[in-house]
Amino acid sequence: MATKVTVKNGNLDLALKKFKQKVARDGVPSECKKRESYIKPGVARRAAKKEGIKNSKRRNRKKKDRD
Repeated sequence: MATKVTVKNGNLDLALKKFKQKVARDGVPSECKKRESYIKPGVARRAAKKEGIKNSKRRNRKKKDRD
């Protein structure tokens, strides 16, 4: 899972930017954040359900505005 980025014309800033983009695309930061602490399965289910309800309300509100 090695990520390689080439430095062109000594431009380290651009290489660092491209490296950060590749790492973010692979999902490494979110995975690290997720593994920082243990979340009990019941708590995770409640959070997912709450997020789904919030998204559903948002979708309904947008749909209502279009009609």
